[in-house]
Formats: sequence, C-alpha cells, structure tokens
Amino acid sequence: MLSAMCWPGAAALLLWAGLGLAQDYPFRDPTLPWEQRLDDLIGRLTLRELVLQMARGGAKYNGPAPPIERLGIKPYNWNTECLRGDGEAPGWATAFPQALGLAASFSPELVHRVANATATEVRAKHNFFMSTGSYGDHTGLSCFSPVLNIMRHPLWGRNQETYGEDPFLSAELAVAFVQGLQGDHPRYVKASAGCKHFSVHGGPENVPVSRLSFDAKVQERDWRMTFLPQFQACVRAGSYSIMCSYNRINGVPACANKKLLTDILRAEWGFQGYVVSDEGAVELIMLAHRYTHSFLETAIASVNAGCNLELSFSLTENVFMSVSEAVAKGNITLETVRARVRPLFHTRLRLGEFDPPAMNPYSTLDLSAVQSPAHRTLAVEAAIKSFVLLKNKRGTLPLSAQALAGQRIAVVGPFADNPRVLFGDYAPIPDPQYIYTPRRGLETLPANITFAAGCSEPKCQRYSPGEVEGAVRAADVVVVCLGTGTDLETEANDRRDLSLPGHQRELLQDAVAWAAGRPVILLLFNAGPLDVGWAQAHHGVGAILACFFPAQAAGIAIRKVLLGEEGASPAGRLPATWPAGMDQVPAMENYTMEGRTYRYYGPEAPLYPFGYGLSYTTFLYRDLVLSPTALPLCANLSVSVVVENTGQRDGEEVVQLYLRWAQPSVPVPRWQLVGFRRVPIAAGRVAKLLFLVTYVQRAVWAEQWLLEPGAFTLFVGGQQPGQETRASSEVLRAEFAVTGTSRPLSRC
Repeated sequence: MLSAMCWPGAAALLLWAGLGLAQDYPFRDPTLPWEQRLDDLIGRLTLRELVLQMARGGAKYNGPAPPIERLGIKPYNWNTECLRGDGEAPGWATAFPQALGLAASFSPELVHRVANATATEVRAKHNFFMSTGSYGDHTGLSCFSPVLNIMRHPLWGRNQETYGEDPFLSAELAVAFVQGLQGDHPRYVKASAGCKHFSVHGGPENVPVSRLSFDAKVQERDWRMTFLPQFQACVRAGSYSIMCSYNRINGVPACANKKLLTDILRAEWGFQGYVVSDEGAVELIMLAHRYTHSFLETAIASVNAGCNLELSFSLTENVFMSVSEAVAKGNITLETVRARVRPLFHTRLRLGEFDPPAMNPYSTLDLSAVQSPAHRTLAVEAAIKSFVLLKNKRGTLPLSAQALAGQRIAVVGPFADNPRVLFGDYAPIPDPQYIYTPRRGLETLPANITFAAGCSEPKCQRYSPGEVEGAVRAADVVVVCLGTGTDLETEANDRRDLSLPGHQRELLQDAVAWAAGRPVILLLFNAGPLDVGWAQAHHGVGAILACFFPAQAAGIAIRKVLLGEEGASPAGRLPATWPAGMDQVPAMENYTMEGRTYRYYGPEAPLYPFGYGLSYTTFLYRDLVLSPTALPLCANLSVSVVVENTGQRDGEEVVQLYLRWAQPSVPVPRWQLVGFRRVPIAAGRVAKLLFLVTYVQRAVWAEQWLLEPGAFTLFVGGQQPGQETRASSEVLRAEFAVTGTSRPLSRC
C-alpha cells in the first residue's frame, strides 16, 4: 500500500494547469513520484517545524499538528476514532455494532463493508470540517482503529473493542477492516488505518493494577504466536499507522521499545508507516513506569526506538517538545527526526491533501453520505449477523409472526429500553430517530408490548420486582434483557467477576417463575463473558441470544431474528470462550497463555466454547478431502468439504477449520483455527467449499519461525471438535503428513 504510485503525468499536468494552480513547490506537483515530493517537503522544514509535527498528535491542547504557513500547509488533526463508525466526532454518524460483535459474524466481507461505510462518513464529515476551518479533535482522516489485542482474559474492560481471542480470526478481520477503511482507489486513501495497541496489551485496566504502569512479562513464544500475528497482518494489509501501547513489555515501555518498534515492526515486517503513542503513553514512560528521569531522556528513548508521533494528555509542553534539545546535544540525529516526520507527510499526501481536490474522488463526499439509508440498512444487517444463538430448547425460536398477532409480549430488564447501554465504548452518536431499543423494535409487531425495567441501570443495585411481575404474569411471551454496558466494562474499568451485575440474576429467576412455563427468551448485551449457567441449564429459559453491543439497530435486528425473517436466521459464533466459573479464570496480570483461550484452555469444559453458535436449521458435513495427504515441508494443503442444509429453513453456516500438530518439538496450541467461511445455504441445498491451508500456518516458534515434518490432523465443522456444549452437526477429521527435515520458515 505504501509503494510509490503516481497519477499519469500528462493528465495530471493538464488538470493542474486547467485549475490555474501554480506549481510553487515540487511537493505540490501531482505529476512527481511520491518519494520525490516527500524529499522536497521534508527538506524545506526547519528543525522546529519538524519537531512540532512530531509533538502534536492530539488530543485537545496537544493538537492539531500546526500549520506551516510559509509553505501553505494547513493544520491537521491526527486524533480520530473509527472502530465501527465515526466515533466521538462532532455531529451524527451511523453506529455499527461494537467490534467484538462484528467479530462474532465471522465475516471479513461484512467487516470490510462496515469499515468502508465508516470511512465514507469520516471523509464526508472531514470535508465539511475543512470547509469551515475546523481542526479540532476527531476532524481528521487518520483513524486509531482497528483494535487488534487478543481477548486473553474474560474480565478485561476493553474486550469489546477487540476481534476476540484468536490470532487468525483477528488477523483476517484486521485485513478486511484496513482495506475497507482505506478504500480501493489506486492513488488516494479514503481514511488511513492505525492498528492498536502494540503490543502484549490485554489487561489489566485497573484490576489489580493500573494499565498505565503495568509490566507485561511475556515469553517469546507467546509473544510471537499469540500477540504479534494479527499486527503483522495489519502491516501486510497496508495500514499507515501503528499505535504503541501503555504497558511495558518485559521491562521496556512499548513506546520506547526498539525491539518492538524497529527490530520487529520495521526490520522484520517492513513497515513504512508511522508509530503514534497511545494518549499519554510517552510521558508515562517517565511518570508511571519510572523508566526515564526527564522528558528529554524520554524523548531520546522514544524517538530512537521508533516512535514518530506523540499523542499527549492535552499537554503543549509535552515530551517530544524536547526533541530539539536532544538534537542539539547529539542524542538524536537530524536525519532521524526527518525520517520520523516523513511517513506523517506521506500519509497526508496519500489522503490527497496536497493534490488538487478535483483529482480526488473522495473530496466530493458531503454530509448527505452520513447516516444514509444504505448505511442504516448495513447497520441492521451487521447487528443481525453479529448475534449468537446460545440456547434454543424445544424450538422456542423463531417465534411465529402470525401467532403473535394480538398476544402480549413483556420486554423487561435494564437493557430493554435504555438506548445508552446498547452501544459500548468508542461509539458514534446517531440521530436518535434511528436508535431502536429492544422495546421499540418489538413494538413494530402486531402484538401488545408491555415494558418493565426492574432496574434503572445495568448495575441493578436497586431492583423493583413488582413492576416486572405485573408485566410478566400478563404476558404470553417474555423477553428478558440483561448485560453489562460501559458502566461495568470499558476502558480503564475491568470487571471483578463473571456474575450478572447486581440483582439481574434475581430478575431473571423471578421472570422465569412468574412466566410459569410460558416462553422466556434471554437477550444478553455484553462483551466479556457472563456466568449464565443457571439460564443455560434451567428448562424455564427457552432461548438465549448473545447480542453484544448492537448499537442503533438493536431493536430492529432483534425483532427480525426473533421472528426468523428472511436473511435473519442467526449464524454468529462466539469469538471468545465463556468460562463456566471463576475457577477457570487465571490471574489477569499473568501473561502466560497457559489456561487461556481455546488454544490453551485447561481440562475443565467451558460454559460456551470459542466458535460456538446455534442455528434455526441443521447442517450435515460430508466428503472431506485433503490434497495431497503427504506434502513437502513448504507446500500448501488443499481442502474441500461438502455442507448440506438438512433443515426446513434457509440459513447461514460458519465453516471452521482447525489444525492439530501431532508431535511438535515445542509447545503449541492444542489446535488452531486456520480457516473459516460464513456461507448461505438454502434449505435442502448443498455447498461444496474449497480452502487452502498454507505452510505458513504450520510454522512454530522455536527461537525463529520453524517448519517441522510430522503428522497433522485437520478438523472441519461448524464448531470446534470435542466440545461438551455443541451444535448438532458433526466435526469431520482427516490426517495428513508433512515430509522432509525441519527448516526455517524464511527458507521456503
């Protein structure tokens, strides 16, 4: 993505002349190659101008990057959030489901479309902001998104921002997001991506210690096989930015970590973009980690390690303002400073800032693109595809629209009609007319809807059973809406346990008792797993649907899924393991992968496994074929399988491939996701699916990436093999062998 590409010279020159623009500086000449333009621009900047560009990453008083008026360069704000919509920006924006819910779709294609719609709105609003001279926070085009940290602990407050616990799933979705956000124009980037938080960052936020001073002690193998792969995928996808994290890694702060930012990121992976600090992470190298003793020393450590841009806690005299002094003292070279600024302006060039607007098709986007009908429809589709059906006894779901006519539906719980709690963290703010709570969505049915919150907020510290009892006893169907929300899990706030908050479990148990055998459907709005073992086991709860944080389209999507409308049969899969109890939850601050995630889980069965999810129909797997069954070390494996929809309803199936090593020389996961595809299959129809398992996916870390010969097993099905909580479909398995002698991956 960062390779030099230029507009055909003659056409650009004619356009340039036609617009009557003087080619006053070569960096403004669109006929020149990118690198030549950058050479000209960087060579014109004074040391102070260079330093200010590095020191003004946002937010508030720390931004924007200042103008360089003598060169006609305008301010630019780097502080933009695009996790699933134009988050926290002034004005309305379409709010798509939270990232963890998007991960549950197991659909890179959906993530790509959501990211592209997000970029459209970010660009449209940016064009408006520029037309009014607004350069404040969240007006730029450079996104601090996606979040690629592994959901390694169920109580971490930021699980909701991730793509779950698996490196391969996270990597595939990262590629989809980056490419969707940045667009497919051969010259211009719609909005630039920035993958975060790099690296070994997955809690704690505040329990038992602060994230701002935490030292993540990680084994090299876990670092390489769990915490880095999805970031490497982000780099390969062409991301323009990486954000270094708050924590230390084995004693060295991430934003001053040369091994991380230079040796791995740039030397090994070939990253050519810029590294921006998490907000305040650079000053915290001194203030929290005590790794340095002055801002000057901190600037030297961070810049020389590979950090390009400081995002500060609203400081104007922040750490990177000491770079000039460091250059004067010979601690940082002027060449290094120029090298750090270069990718900042390369990004702005590729966003089109220094080309005539008429050359850039994205410059025509206006506010009519924001909250467009197409984007609102996509928000509904994304919410539907994010839902995971956890339980469905005796065919409780789908409900019959005809049978519901004139019936009474009770919608109860603190998530039933509170828009605020349905969005999660880093949410865009949509026009309220487009926000559908569960209650509002179900009110579009030809049924009588009654509502009782029972608790006014998710913590549910005060419970009013009387109002719930009145609604439930009079109902034919009961929908209970429970969960967490940002009151309980968010940035800077970890959960203490897996329990339903406050009196929520009591509310559920009361509703089941008062329903007296009538259908009870439990909707869950959360990111980190909840202990709903009672609901899973109790016959009075007919169905459980995990909704995550579906945002503005929650109610419409819920109505469609509960009725099984066309295109709304649940097919999501859990992107993270739900433990059966706190005895299955290791200590937050321990960064070994032992006992964590499905790849290294302990001997006890979880409540719900990674990759689990039910459907309204049934699927049969057959005719699994591997080719070849004996292959050389550096060869890929071709896989084909037939999946048949044996039920009475159209549906979608998430086909999953897991690889198991028979006798590796080093510790490896018990099995590893190596392929997946979400595929629609009509009732009674058959789909033959083809996959490729690459030799890279067999590599293990043994002081370097190594390929080893031996026996392997491939499992193919709609879920993991060997799970206690499972869908009805079988998981097929086949063996294959790899021949040859061990060799480094780099030699293939």
